Amino acid sequence: MRALKDAGFAVSVDSLDAQELLRGGRAGADYLLSLAPDHLWIADEVAATPVLIGRTPADEASLYASIERLAARGRPFLADTILDPIPFGFTASIVRYQRLRQRYPQAPILMGIGNLTELVDADTTGINALLFGIAAELRVAAVLTTQVSPHARRAVREADVARRLMYAAREGQTLPKGLSDELLTVHARRPFVDSPEEIAATARAIRDPNFRIQVAADGVHLYNRDGHHVATDVFELWPKLRLERDGAHAFYLGFELAQAQIAWQLGKRYAQDEPLDWGCAVERPPEDLSSWRAPGATLKRHRNLRPPDEADDL
Repeated sequence: MRALKDAGFAVSVDSLDAQELLRGGRAGADYLLSLAPDHLWIADEVAATPVLIGRTPADEASLYASIERLAARGRPFLADTILDPIPFGFTASIVRYQRLRQRYPQAPILMGIGNLTELVDADTTGINALLFGIAAELRVAAVLTTQVSPHARRAVREADVARRLMYAAREGQTLPKGLSDELLTVHARRPFVDSPEEIAATARAIRDPNFRIQVAADGVHLYNRDGHHVATDVFELWPKLRLERDGAHAFYLGFELAQAQIAWQLGKRYAQDEPLDWGCAVERPPEDLSSWRAPGATLKRHRNLRPPDEADDL
């Protein structure tokens, strides 16, 4: 802990053992998670900010007593009434947080959300969005999150995006819609910017042999001067390509068609020669798209002839 503090980190100790909490506080911890009523004496021994909990999550009276005791002494704290997992009292615990806020309008509240993000086999982006929406309405001061389960490997980044989104919505008194697409990791709000009829009109105007790929509600469109083909399974398009002697071009088109089919199946925005946008769900080197945008052996002769991208609806 001292090494972490020397490196400039804020540090918390998470334990229900009084001696561990005491040792952590004396070693310089910034936060102690968590002090039940019988452990409040530790707050007199160390400078760390305690997170207060009741004797049990349902024992709201004991939590309230701890809050009033530390507030009367002017002692900083965070109050946590515990977010229970589904189906072991999740809804009731949300109601407890609401009662806590109503009883103490100014009290700083902590909400630990790992019981939902870690313990539900569902993508964590939507769970984080909903929980941070609740936290924003309740004016929760701090959120405890983790990314231990492999399926929650982006939970911290998602939490950061969600907190900003919901704060902006609350402060601006607007719906959390159209402000950011970073949490739209699987589906796009408006995935198909061109109708099949518009794509067909573009295809009829093409006079060169380079293939264009677009996605519409009816499937993946592949066209050049020699024809316009549509399929929901891109393997059906292979006989139309005639690329037996051009391995590089075949690789390029195979890759792009695979992306296009994924976009059609999920309902994502697709633009030829651009990576699919997975929002905050993937690691991305900042501004490093050179492997997509720099002309190479497979892209050079096709790049300049693709249709211009449509304006983004955002």
